[in-house]
Amino acid sequence: MNRRRLLHTAAAIPFLRPWMLVPAQAAARPTSRIRPSDPEWPAEGSWDRLGRQVEGQLVKVQPPLAACIKAPSGPRCTDVFKELKNPYYLGDEVGLTQTLGWVDGWTSQPSKYAVVARTNDDVVAAVNFARDNNLRLVVKGGGHSYQGTSNAADSLLIWTRKMNAVTVHDAFVGVGCAGRQPPQPAVTIEAGAIWGQAYDAVTTKAGRYVQGGGCLTVGVAGLIQSGGFGSFSKAYGMAAASLLEAEIVTADGAVAIANACTNQDLFWGIKGGGGGSLGVVTRLTLRTHELPEFFGAVFATIDATSDAAFHRLIVKIVEFYSKALFNPHWGEQIAFRPGNVLAISMVFQGLDQQQAETIWRPFFDWVAGSPQDFSLEAEPVIIAVPARNLWDPEFLKKIPGLVLADNRPDAGKANVFWASNLEETGQVLHGYQSAWIPSSLLQADRQQNLADALFAATRHWTVSLHVNKGLAGAPAEVIDAARQTATNPVVLDAFALAISGAEGPPAYPGIADREPDLAAARRDANAIDKAMNEIRKLIPAVGSYVAESDFFDERWRDAFWGSNYIKLLAVKDRYDPDGLFFVHHGVGSERWSDDGFTRLI
Repeated sequence: MNRRRLLHTAAAIPFLRPWMLVPAQAAARPTSRIRPSDPEWPAEGSWDRLGRQVEGQLVKVQPPLAACIKAPSGPRCTDVFKELKNPYYLGDEVGLTQTLGWVDGWTSQPSKYAVVARTNDDVVAAVNFARDNNLRLVVKGGGHSYQGTSNAADSLLIWTRKMNAVTVHDAFVGVGCAGRQPPQPAVTIEAGAIWGQAYDAVTTKAGRYVQGGGCLTVGVAGLIQSGGFGSFSKAYGMAAASLLEAEIVTADGAVAIANACTNQDLFWGIKGGGGGSLGVVTRLTLRTHELPEFFGAVFATIDATSDAAFHRLIVKIVEFYSKALFNPHWGEQIAFRPGNVLAISMVFQGLDQQQAETIWRPFFDWVAGSPQDFSLEAEPVIIAVPARNLWDPEFLKKIPGLVLADNRPDAGKANVFWASNLEETGQVLHGYQSAWIPSSLLQADRQQNLADALFAATRHWTVSLHVNKGLAGAPAEVIDAARQTATNPVVLDAFALAISGAEGPPAYPGIADREPDLAAARRDANAIDKAMNEIRKLIPAVGSYVAESDFFDERWRDAFWGSNYIKLLAVKDRYDPDGLFFVHHGVGSERWSDDGFTRLI
């Protein structure tokens, strides 16, 4: 480096942001990771030794879609595309992910090799092999990442799907916490388990509640690391805030215990810092809660006959929500659609059916009082069920249209998923954006502004308010617990997460007659952007939920973590100074190329 360039670089150092600085330890590392085409790629003998070390659990990945590229109209390809609408099939395929891609963003790509981990020792062996051989490493549990973080071409995959034990505790005390924390009811869940398994064990069988995700096939570990919102988060808080202890394999191959008494910084980072950035989580222990007597749901779809009537309906539902529903009892969604349609898909806890009907009667009476302006597509449905039955697979199967079952011949009887999640299975995303909505917009003098923005958004695309994904209105202890996570602090005063998205059916580039519709996808993405821009005009500091966010968001550090990002980066540098763990828009990913193969200096 010549003297002029040296002086220029030195002058710029005071203006560098902390995440632009590469740790000193990383400077000596190779500037790029190894691909199979490189001469440094491990020889077959090295892979054989890894295979023996993991007791035969190393596999060469054979992606099912490869058959479609060779014979797109063949019966095998037809069968595969039918199975792509089964989330259990997708979850059991090492070479697939629940979402097949995002147009102009990413396409699901199989790893070269995968360690089908069954023990911590398997994970340790894979981490050490990837580090020592300078390989791109990927971690997959449920495989539900919209951002494509659980797949990468030319990589070694650690697949935790087979690590799925669930153990319920009456009195759990974390390692090193004896005498510092009282024993409490909890559940320990391995990284490959999905929430349907967890709820069945904790609620159906043990009569307790654990805060988790709404989708039954989402992986437990990924949700916790993303922060984790479920249908009843307004009452029980974020899933990450219920974390008592985690076991995690760090970049040096060590198995660390992280809780409030041991490795506290890592413990904090796992709680919302994003999956796959800090290490491989293999086991989590979560606090459980007493069950309410009932869980329930409200469904209704209302058509307005004119723009003016629809605007009046939006004003009314915003007012009604702020007065009657802005409390820990209520969660899930109110959707505002083009065509002047309002769709209500909400859930409740701690109320019986009569109480829920009484709460909603004034709103539905108001709608019925203007038949010239509004019509219901069907009679509103308000139903309450005993809380212990909500995730009981046999009980759910008795309710027509509520769940779908895994239709494979050898499928387990408990393999069910919500019918409403069918469109998401095997989807190709066209666009997806989110923004937390501050509770100040529910104040009487701001409700009109919110209604105006929602109406303006529907001129472009559907926007849904997920009221369970904002913590304003929750009990004080729920908000205090969320404050101890790495999630963007704006969630503490948000009453909802606004989401706008679009997807296409299963499709894959290079498969004749089954490729994504690029033109339609780009039109949808443009409409989503316009719709969300109407919402963002009202928000001074836009925050976004890491698990449900825009792949292309250039402000991702501020959007996902806000003021917590610098602390998260310090945790990353302590436990993974060389950047072994990389995911798109994950902590420290700005130091790497978009594919995670080239270090940026």
